[in-house]
Amino acid sequence: SKSFTPASNMKLYTTAAGLDQLGPDFSYKTRVYVDGEVENGVLHGNVIVRGSGDPTISGRFNDDDRTRTFRDWAGWLKGAGIRHITGDLIGDDDVFDDVALGYGWSWDDLPYWYAAELGGLVFNDNCVDFEIKATEPGQPATVSWEPHNTDYVQVVNATRTIPGGRIDEGYERAPGSNKIRLSSLVPAGRTDKESLTVANPTQYFMHVFRETLVREGIVVEGRAVDVDDLSIKPDYQRAEQIAVYTSPPLAELAKVVNKRSHNLFADQLLKTIAVEAYPDSAGSHELGIEAAMRTFATAGVDTSRIVMADGSGLSHINLVTPEMTVALLEYMAGTNSATFDAFYESLPIAGVDGSLEYRMRRGPARGNARAKTGYISGARTLSGYVTTRSGRRLAFSLMCNHYTIKTREVNQIQDDFVTRLAMIR
Repeated sequence: SKSFTPASNMKLYTTAAGLDQLGPDFSYKTRVYVDGEVENGVLHGNVIVRGSGDPTISGRFNDDDRTRTFRDWAGWLKGAGIRHITGDLIGDDDVFDDVALGYGWSWDDLPYWYAAELGGLVFNDNCVDFEIKATEPGQPATVSWEPHNTDYVQVVNATRTIPGGRIDEGYERAPGSNKIRLSSLVPAGRTDKESLTVANPTQYFMHVFRETLVREGIVVEGRAVDVDDLSIKPDYQRAEQIAVYTSPPLAELAKVVNKRSHNLFADQLLKTIAVEAYPDSAGSHELGIEAAMRTFATAGVDTSRIVMADGSGLSHINLVTPEMTVALLEYMAGTNSATFDAFYESLPIAGVDGSLEYRMRRGPARGNARAKTGYISGARTLSGYVTTRSGRRLAFSLMCNHYTIKTREVNQIQDDFVTRLAMIR
């Protein structure tokens, strides 16, 4: 059996291992501490946010209200009588290692949301959400961004409004820099929307948290600080926990990984598997892969033949076989019902939602097949489950690499195959 680059079919492996080892009810906890005395509304000390690798502090589970969690924390601080902070806002991201990118990721992907940096503290998918609105032809478009035009990024507006035609997107951010150059050509009456990544997610998280506190009327004298820049680490025995944010359960996060095909969520999960398996070590891809292999081995997969470089499948270095993938799908179908339900419910439904919304829209696979898509240049994959006419559930894995035809033709072949499976009596 041949090995293939699975692209986002790697997410099946990550979510299977995550649900198998952490359980569908697992949730992240991000804790806020104060260290110092409070007198007359003044905290003589620092506020520390201790990260857990949670990717959900954003608008995703908050009705698009990106800074709601930060405002909640501001409310907790006010509830503790704090109106003024003399010290710094410290972001502790030490739950994970400091390797911000996956092994083998392409440098030219890095400005885009699907290649966001990883970290112990994540805010707004580690992205800034831009809206580039056309004005008069020949004039620059107007540019705004969320969260609230933060000055964490320096924005260069080199956009132009054109009379008609298609949006011609243009975005640049040099690695390690937060200077973002926008050069999109936007037809009159149109708006170009794009989420672009930032460098140093911890600094970004704390910077926007500081901006939010100030907007909420709390004076902050100090700076937003990454714990890595401190000579002495915070002493949590002495500090007082003042707030905690608990994420939705892993069953919900798995839907973001698989239906949305969200790379950041997948790679954060892989590092989280490492933290839970090796609590005395910082979460890393290497340790996450080592721990995940236990699930794959139990599933009867020949782990000596898996090459796993990341949790998302963005890396071209990943290698699996379709047989392995089917074995993993079979194993998950035989696990306890809560674990399998969470796994099954996380998969896109043919013709209905996620990355399969516009595929298999007619025929017996529609609303029936649950499968994960995968695409990076030269690799197109589709693996999951389909129920036959006779009511039997089948697992399948279709992988195509190094093709030179149009991707939509590969899609059609894969969709036709799954449709034929659905027709079996």
